Amino acid sequence: MRPFARATFVQDVLAGLTLAAMTIPQALGYTKIAGTPVITGLYTLLLPLLAFALFGASRYLVVAADSATAAILAVGLAGMAATASPHYVELASMVALLTAGLLLLARLLRIGFLADFLSRTVLVGFLTGVGVQVGIAVFGEMLGIDVGGTSSVKQFMAIVTLLPKTHGPTLLVSCAVIGLIVGMPRLTRRLSGALLAVVGAIAVSAWLDFSGHGIAVLGRVPGGLPALRVPSVSYEEFRVLLPIALSCFVMIIAQSAVTARAYAMRHNNPFNENADLLGLCAANAAAALSGTFVVNGSPTQTAMVESAGGRSQLAHVSAALVVALVLLFLTGPLRFLPVCVLGAIVFVVAVKLVDVRGLRDIRQCSTKEFMLALITAAAVVGVGVEAGILLAIVLSLLDHIQHSYRPHTAVLAMDAAGHWQMAPVTPGRMTDDGMIVYWFGNGLYYANAAYFNEQVQQLISHAPTPVRWLVVDAGAIPEVDYTARGMLIELQRNLAFDHKEITPVVGAQNLYDTLRDCLAAYRAQDGTAAPITGH
Repeated sequence: MRPFARATFVQDVLAGLTLAAMTIPQALGYTKIAGTPVITGLYTLLLPLLAFALFGASRYLVVAADSATAAILAVGLAGMAATASPHYVELASMVALLTAGLLLLARLLRIGFLADFLSRTVLVGFLTGVGVQVGIAVFGEMLGIDVGGTSSVKQFMAIVTLLPKTHGPTLLVSCAVIGLIVGMPRLTRRLSGALLAVVGAIAVSAWLDFSGHGIAVLGRVPGGLPALRVPSVSYEEFRVLLPIALSCFVMIIAQSAVTARAYAMRHNNPFNENADLLGLCAANAAAALSGTFVVNGSPTQTAMVESAGGRSQLAHVSAALVVALVLLFLTGPLRFLPVCVLGAIVFVVAVKLVDVRGLRDIRQCSTKEFMLALITAAAVVGVGVEAGILLAIVLSLLDHIQHSYRPHTAVLAMDAAGHWQMAPVTPGRMTDDGMIVYWFGNGLYYANAAYFNEQVQQLISHAPTPVRWLVVDAGAIPEVDYTARGMLIELQRNLAFDHKEITPVVGAQNLYDTLRDCLAAYRAQDGTAAPITGH
């Protein structure tokens, strides 16, 4: 938060008020995803916000309820307890506590770098899948029909089957809420469409008696600050909850790190992912002790506070104070809030999670990566969030391994202007008459040594003239492991780098610092007197 200045202090406080106004309706909606009572959504904006402000490093990251982790929680707890029951809340709080423990372990081991192993490609696919899944889950509430089912496929089929039974007044309210949320930014960005929708729906519901016309409302919502207690579950339940917490943990370190890093770079702030892990740990521990569910670094809510002018965690503290006032004095009117209003708010959030622009950019960049994103999204929708996040990790690692297993390679040749050019490795391609300069774009290790050997042998065996010199440009080869060393010794060709026992095989006189020196030596030996010019 430091340094403090009057101007920035006032700006942060105002940004906190805006954040609270925009985030409270979303937090209430996220409880529909998580399956917890509505009041727990407000709890995610109280102690967790304060805990991250005290222990986290990012000046911008908002840690609160998030659709991705809420969906992971709901899928994992399905069938363990009745939705929104006290035992269900107990289980949800224990998941938050276990997640906090995993985040603390990650902080102690300094493994914040694990976030780098979830590629942006699969993260876009994962969040897109979550958006589709969440949108299907709340669509029934918007139509006023009970779809039931736990999987997205079953829910979608139920919606199609029950579509003729849509409750007209409920659908009308849902459409009005979506129209207000989507249309408000076109009029002004100073007011939250979601907040106006909630306040307006409560007022109209109380005036026109929505519940008497068949529109479902929340009913009584208990007020007051949360009671602090440690969640308690059985050993068997603990074993089931641990994998759920692990899935939340992976999602948190990936999404929070990406968001915090992006805003740190944008504002030239230092980025400390390991310190943020401690803040995330404290926030989830606070969530567990205050009887709510897992919290995460939210990209959308972080964008809210930045666009409102917030420049430090002081904005988050002021937002938490506003939430405390709501909990103490304003929960009574929530009993008139139509359920479909929260469903509509969540539906808008879900649509924003479907990153069409990101998918389009990925497709333009790489068809293969686009397919990876689609496969991840399909897994989330078809199999579940936990399976989707595990697939995301596996696909990210496989993508990384493939880049090193089959790295870029080339044959180098000098053009008419004297510049080195990279050409694809194809049979018959040479650098000069009797000479091949081969470029390998990664470290040589056991998995790609055979690939290196195969390409070199192919170039030599298909050369149009006898190859007298084989030169390896080792500028992109940082290391050679034992297996690759053996392959090079077996290959018995001249190399352009010195590594362990290779020098005695190659000969120190055959090692050159630059390609220019190498080519000059070759031409001198070959009797070519023409000087080498260019770069």
